[in-house]
Amino acid sequence: MGKLDVKMNKAPDKLTVQMAGTIDEDVDFTQFNLTGNQAIEVELSGLKSINSCGIREWIKWMGTAGAAQISFSNCPKVIVDQINMVDGFLPSSGKVSSFYVPYYNDDSGSEKNVLFRYGTEFSEGGVTPPASVKDEEGNEMEMDVIESKYFKFLKK
Repeated sequence: MGKLDVKMNKAPDKLTVQMAGTIDEDVDFTQFNLTGNQAIEVELSGLKSINSCGIREWIKWMGTAGAAQISFSNCPKVIVDQINMVDGFLPSSGKVSSFYVPYYNDDSGSEKNVLFRYGTEFSEGGVTPPASVKDEEGNEMEMDVIESKYFKFLKK
């Protein structure tokens, strides 16, 4: 294993799980116990990719959390895509607290991921993107996703 780095920090009121790397057929979530926690925070900013075998293992692992409230933060595009496409990827007790939205500038070719946070850039009522996103040279950038598809999970 080694493609996925998982750090777990147990506090009295919540379990924090930080993940980085790749979730694929080699992942073994059985070593990371989610049972017996009332609240779980899963931080995903370091996650690079996930494949179909990894998705299956993820769903099984999330099922072991029981009735815990699970909060997902700093979700990269690869995770948002799975939440939108795969039923059960986001557990019924799961909420996304923040996620990244890719932005792009056609002229300069620059790309940037912008963090959308619950209560600031999004809520149950929808999305309020920043008025302006600029790259390092000050060029105006635009969202590099189809909004109706990318933000679909917010309506679930």
